Amino acid sequence: MKNSNRIINEIRAEANEALAQHLMRFFKTGKGQYGEGDKFLGIKNPQIRAIVKAYCKDVSLMDVDSLIDSQYHEIRLAGFLLLIEIYKRAKKQKDDTEQREIVDYYLSKIDRGNNWDLVDLVAPKILGEWITRHPEEYQILDQLADMDGKLWHQRVGVVANWMIIRSGEYSHTFRIAEKLLNHRHDLMHKAVGWMLREVGKNGGKSELLQFLDKHVYMMPRTMLRYSIEHFSPEERQHYMAKP
Repeated sequence: MKNSNRIINEIRAEANEALAQHLMRFFKTGKGQYGEGDKFLGIKNPQIRAIVKAYCKDVSLMDVDSLIDSQYHEIRLAGFLLLIEIYKRAKKQKDDTEQREIVDYYLSKIDRGNNWDLVDLVAPKILGEWITRHPEEYQILDQLADMDGKLWHQRVGVVANWMIIRSGEYSHTFRIAEKLLNHRHDLMHKAVGWMLREVGKNGGKSELLQFLDKHVYMMPRTMLRYSIEHFSPEERQHYMAKP
């Protein structure tokens, strides 16, 4: 039996229908919502991570492929978590060729990561980590951010910046944030605001203040609230008072 089959069986064995119904509401799977049609087995993340940990040293991209092709959210999550472990293994072995292959594979499978958690847990640790060490490839994130109508691709283009911000590079994040100021979806407002907040937390507060002073009047309120979350009460009041 393939490891992917063993993982699927172990995940299914932990299924909880009541939790599944709660998760379907939490991740907005109803008609017309951003997670429309997604299915859940009802398993908490720590349980999935424990199962992944047991197999992470002996899996391949074929196993990942089988998992992320599942109709069930938790099984796809397990596949993406295993992809992170395969990427870490290649990095530890200093195999840039394999790492780049994994990045390309991830880019080809973004559609399977079709909810915010499947983006946020994975994009920074694979794509963001790669670009932090290969800044000449930052255009990948610009291309993703420009994919109007592809919500999850655009969110990857934003949240992958987390690792880049932590390395002390902010200019790219600001450029992408400017592109998405008028995005229509609240999930993107949250993602952009989150990354702007991370800039402020990681040594770039003065640059963030300049960005806010320039764009505060056109920023969606959700984006603004997220970006100033760690400001002082006086600073938050200053920016939120803007019309």
